[in-house]
Amino acid sequence: MHKRYTTSQVKQIINASGDIFADNSINILLTDSRRISNPSGAIFFALSGRRNGHEFVAEAYNAGVRDFVLKQQPEGYFPEANLLIVEDVLLALQKLAAYHREQFDLLVIGVTGSNGKTIVKEWLYQLLSADKNIVRNPKSYNSQIGVPLSVWQMNEKNDLGIFEAGVSTVGEMDRLESIIKPQIGVLTHIGSAHDEGFGDRDEKIIEKLKLFKNCRLLVYNYEQMLGYKEEIQPPERFIWSRNFNQADLYVFSEAVIEKNYYLRAMYKGDEIECLIPFKDEASVENAIVCWATMLALGYSAADADDRIERLTPVSMRLELKNGINDCSVIDDSYNSDVQSLEIALNFLSQQNQHQKNTLILSDIYQSGLQEDVLYKQVADLVKAKKVNKFIGIGAALEAHSNLFEVAEKSFYPDTAAFLNEMHAHPFRNQTILLKGSRSFEFEKISRLLVQKAHETVMEINLNALLHNLNFYRSKLNPGVKVMAMVKAFSYGSGTYELANVLQYNKVDYLAVAYADEGVALRQAGITVPLVVLNTEVSAFDKLTEFKLEPVIYSFGLFDEFIKHAQDNNIFNYPVHIKIDTGMHRLGFEDFEIETLCDLLEENPYVRIQSVFSHLVASDTEEHDLFTLKQINAFEKAFTQIEEVLGYKVIKHICNTSGIIRWPAAQYDMVRLGIGLYGIDACIPPAENLLQPIATLKTSISQIKKVLAGDTVGYNRNGSLAKDGRIATVRIGYADGYLRAFGNGVGTMLIKGQLVRTVGNISMDMCMIDVSEVEVKEGDEVIVFSNKHPIEELARQIGTIPYEILTNVSQRVKRVYFYE
Repeated sequence: MHKRYTTSQVKQIINASGDIFADNSINILLTDSRRISNPSGAIFFALSGRRNGHEFVAEAYNAGVRDFVLKQQPEGYFPEANLLIVEDVLLALQKLAAYHREQFDLLVIGVTGSNGKTIVKEWLYQLLSADKNIVRNPKSYNSQIGVPLSVWQMNEKNDLGIFEAGVSTVGEMDRLESIIKPQIGVLTHIGSAHDEGFGDRDEKIIEKLKLFKNCRLLVYNYEQMLGYKEEIQPPERFIWSRNFNQADLYVFSEAVIEKNYYLRAMYKGDEIECLIPFKDEASVENAIVCWATMLALGYSAADADDRIERLTPVSMRLELKNGINDCSVIDDSYNSDVQSLEIALNFLSQQNQHQKNTLILSDIYQSGLQEDVLYKQVADLVKAKKVNKFIGIGAALEAHSNLFEVAEKSFYPDTAAFLNEMHAHPFRNQTILLKGSRSFEFEKISRLLVQKAHETVMEINLNALLHNLNFYRSKLNPGVKVMAMVKAFSYGSGTYELANVLQYNKVDYLAVAYADEGVALRQAGITVPLVVLNTEVSAFDKLTEFKLEPVIYSFGLFDEFIKHAQDNNIFNYPVHIKIDTGMHRLGFEDFEIETLCDLLEENPYVRIQSVFSHLVASDTEEHDLFTLKQINAFEKAFTQIEEVLGYKVIKHICNTSGIIRWPAAQYDMVRLGIGLYGIDACIPPAENLLQPIATLKTSISQIKKVLAGDTVGYNRNGSLAKDGRIATVRIGYADGYLRAFGNGVGTMLIKGQLVRTVGNISMDMCMIDVSEVEVKEGDEVIVFSNKHPIEELARQIGTIPYEILTNVSQRVKRVYFYE
């Protein structure tokens, strides 16, 4: 259904130069060479941000793409390509999307704010899709790139658009407004999110209001905009409030009724009501925003109430979990549309730990497309993403089963029918994607496929991992490579789960401590170069069998590896040379370099991939003179080695803190360790430049009343100063919560309040003082998170964040999230 443009039309729209080889028909915008499922009709925008998109032109061309928008002529030979040259590739993408928007005369709602943008957008979609054919952002695609990609989905069948826009600094919203061109504006909650990109809160609010500068109507909260009346430009305004009785929607009564939240309000002189199926404050406010928007659009109070009562939760993240029989399960079972299906299938394609993948998909509702068109799109997508096994659940999928060209496929009318026949599907050693509309209750399938585990869970945010990777990439000098450290179970965060993400995002090397870790990653499908930091003679066979690259740090190890290479007829095997410039842990010292050079000269058995050293105190200003001494010693060593070798090697000495504090020492590559996981000693957590990737949480198993003076726990070490309550939580020293946290040293977060431990930490559980908090059995307890950082736990017991992270036991279930 998408409108098509010729190459020559696109060239004119974006004001590009360059010759046209063939005037192709274009209807797909690409910004990522890894996500090409249909190259015919696609145009690739070589965006330059954290990575230079021009580096991936060859990859896109080899995948079949023939139209490109570039800032300069790419390196290589592309005889059939149309190369459109522009000054600013991102601006060209935005211009094309804005032109496409101009071709359609439909009502568009623009949504922005600090919090709740995506939820409000998705809830408005739920509320309005019964009588509107809606186009909207997939997931939270609200950025300078996400908005144009979202608006590009607009087609002639749509009669309503709902687009959210997010900004991170001044000057961004004007571009997004010109692409979305909303007539109706919706402002969600204004809070502290993204404050760091602005001089102050006022500057952020004024920037966000630019989305509405050409709107005819704005829906907003009276209290939050009291100081900004002059900045609000739309001539019509629909104001809601919980305090101001002259507001268009004045909410004067609020009450909790079982699991719902009951609101009464005044609207046009009448008392109206609304029942919200949520109780938390954020959901209540987002629902009021939607209520106000529906009334502003002319819906009756009764209709709005009826629809809001049937709102369902919005899940914007995929969950990757360990499954039964060595399976991996990707759970995305709460929403289903073609755009989010493609995002989920892209994530499925990143998983290399199993050779087979399976998609379990429900019928897709509210797509606005005829079923034949919709399921042809779905079938083409499934084929393009090379799904090995397809299970369709729902009457519509069953009716269109002939469209699916998959080696193994089966169809069921509903979830119950599949569950009755589930024994016929031997789910073993495969990656399974669950993608279903909420009414199909795929959580029943998830419960049977996911491994049962200890209730204490460590959640790993893969988006935060990518944020941190890209943050450090933005600090690198041009051409500098990245070696990502995934040793020690990726600092306690996982193995192949993180390695898959890093490989997909094109890190240059991964590093592990021991060969066994590298073997496990190779067996899980990781193909990126793998360096083994602590090489052992007994593991040489495994090293060479699995193409692992050893670090050579002593003459004894060097001699043993050369002997292994000779015995096995191995030549030019890649190895890495470690120089000891002051750590005095492993490595060749300065007086050994000349002898090492003699051994390396014309040695046919090894090829030196890199020479490196390790900074001792790169994060500490008081040791900067010693760091400089290390850098000078390293330069002297690698210069000698390269002269003997006769070829250039990769040089690297910077660890996480060195990347920022010592940019002149980045050389050819940096080693990114703890910073990848959201911790850097030279970046204060308050600056919010990094995102902690891990949250460790548990739950309350029992609550007891304890009298003052009564003892608690082993050795009678714990007690309360006055009568109160303690809660027993499901975490102990066997899970990695060390005994040092006992007796009030450690704190945990519950209901937003910090509480202290009471008594000794046991093997499997411990006690916390909940005398001042209203809690019940089963409530969630946060051990560490972005709101209760690992750095604070480390400070409590006089250790370092590394130890806290790597101490979390393997029996603690890891769940991986990707938004």
